[in-house]
Amino acid sequence: MSEPEIHPVPPGFAARAHVDAAAYAATYRRSVEDTEGFWCEQAAFLDWITPFTQVKDTSFALEDLRIRWFADGTLNASHNCIDRHLPAKADVPAILWEGDDPAERRTVTWGELADKVNRLANVLTGLGVRQGDVVTIYLPVIPEAVVAMMACVRIGAVHSVVFSGFSAEALADRIADARAKVLITADEGRRGGRAVPLKRNADRALERERAVAHVVVVRRSGADVPFTPGRDLWYDEAVAAAAPHCPPVAVGAEDPLFILYTSGSTGKPKGLVHTTGGYLVHTGTSWRTIFDWHEGDVFWCTADVGWVTAHTYKIYGPLLNGATSVLFEGVPTWPDSSRWWSIIERYRVNIFYTAPTAIRSLMREGEEPVRRHDLSSLRVLGSVGEPINPEAWRWYHRVVGGGRCPIVDTYWQTETGAVLLTPIPGAVPNKPGRAGKPYFGIRPVVVDAANAELAGPAEGNLCFADSWPAQARTILHDHGRFLRTYFAPFPGRFFTGDGASRDADGYYRISGRVDDVINVSGHRLGTVELESAIASHPAVAEAAVVGYPHPVKGQGVFAYVTLKGGIAESEGLRGEIVTRVRDRIGPIATPDVVQWAPALPKNRAGKILRRILSKAAAGDFADFGDTSTVADPDVVADIVARRRAARVDGAAGVP
Repeated sequence: MSEPEIHPVPPGFAARAHVDAAAYAATYRRSVEDTEGFWCEQAAFLDWITPFTQVKDTSFALEDLRIRWFADGTLNASHNCIDRHLPAKADVPAILWEGDDPAERRTVTWGELADKVNRLANVLTGLGVRQGDVVTIYLPVIPEAVVAMMACVRIGAVHSVVFSGFSAEALADRIADARAKVLITADEGRRGGRAVPLKRNADRALERERAVAHVVVVRRSGADVPFTPGRDLWYDEAVAAAAPHCPPVAVGAEDPLFILYTSGSTGKPKGLVHTTGGYLVHTGTSWRTIFDWHEGDVFWCTADVGWVTAHTYKIYGPLLNGATSVLFEGVPTWPDSSRWWSIIERYRVNIFYTAPTAIRSLMREGEEPVRRHDLSSLRVLGSVGEPINPEAWRWYHRVVGGGRCPIVDTYWQTETGAVLLTPIPGAVPNKPGRAGKPYFGIRPVVVDAANAELAGPAEGNLCFADSWPAQARTILHDHGRFLRTYFAPFPGRFFTGDGASRDADGYYRISGRVDDVINVSGHRLGTVELESAIASHPAVAEAAVVGYPHPVKGQGVFAYVTLKGGIAESEGLRGEIVTRVRDRIGPIATPDVVQWAPALPKNRAGKILRRILSKAAAGDFADFGDTSTVADPDVVADIVARRRAARVDGAAGVP
């Protein structure tokens, strides 16, 4: 693949940015040479109840794994996120909320947020929730979700947010594993003009998991839903009757803050445990730096509250800094494909953070929906969730950002808690498709299969050589799995599960999950690189590549391709796509099968469900696993029907 062009930092932006190129170089060098000194300075960002005396106590050795930061300090997350911004910001908007229906809007000031958090904290205490207890939250993207999280941590309880698109079965699994005492949900959610039956799902989940003693129900839609006297209570009534002040509880820096389950597409979902002090230090300081936030900026992250992106950079990051954030309940294409752009215009959003999948889907709608709105308020764009292919990056930069906004292409995971690789705006020029350089205090390494560190330009397995404050501490109830998954594959290092390359300038490019690498006749091909090559064709909106059993090669390359609106499927176009991949990567990468897909199967957060694509490519239609999270089941049916009808004979095409 050709080397991407470099987009320098605009001079006007650099003049105002928190960090410039010289400051980045000097600060990064100091942060890895004196890691404890650096993070000690960063920790001054928070209000501590009991100051810590030890910054770091860590080891990645399997026989003595330790991840401890600021361990003898105490603090309270709710105080740091809310109380310390009062009374100065009592009447300033903390949340600008827009519902699925464009006519539904609410503004929540810092004073109002504090009042609701205090009252709900008292409600939870009255229901018997104590420090260390788990509260499961199953809510749509509404202000009450933020209130619920902050109310939990105010009393030292641990929140476990479950994505509102998950099924009753998935919810029950997470409630059982977390051993939750209370569930907070809503009558319904709204998404794309449709109702999401949250309370009914919750009731079905609790038929199996009866340990939950109380269910707090938010009236979101006003729908008539089942109500169990003695167990269920209405959120609005309980909060209105509660006392208006709840003192924040001092918790240890290493006490759990939240549990967050990975999507669990296969096997049992992993409940990652994040603790209080280190997570808040890393989250609050990195959010401000990475997005170059200045007082008065309006921030919008499009992630659902059930994902780590929302925890770290939609909720905790902005709250810790006293920033105004947009919350949006709906989808980018309802009631039309300009919905996101209308929101940016209406609220004068300055910083916008979203996923490449969403960008590619909106590219398919063309530039007109974007052009009809004034996006001049935008100053920083962000990308998260997966590697962004260069074509999507360029469209995002040119069409959405007007060519003036740096793109923060962030790399991190649920397990890492906060960003590890990123081009800090004002300091690191952009290279389309590359995640940039390490954040302060972060020590990435690229290693080969034998765990030998590769110097200079290299390609291999992405690991990290030392700990960072926001790192997850364990998998709930399964520390052995934590060790086996992240530390055993490459002893002495944290293994991300991803492959990566590093260029001569020190930029990292994520090639995808190691288990997403296709082995074609002994040649290892990263699916991200293949997908980027396909998506570079001007007719292509999106592509997903998986391996499938091939009688000669071992694995063949199977490409699902979604075309842009108005482009007709044809054999000629199929041939052009195949040729482009051969030209960009080489003959070994030639797709064996190109199957047209009007849409790709995704969950409600926009993540492509690759296990479905892999099974369909292999002709295995018997069991796709749990498909309850699929946003549109018709997409799966279409892919299966096309695959069944196809006659694959080794040529690069499907009839």
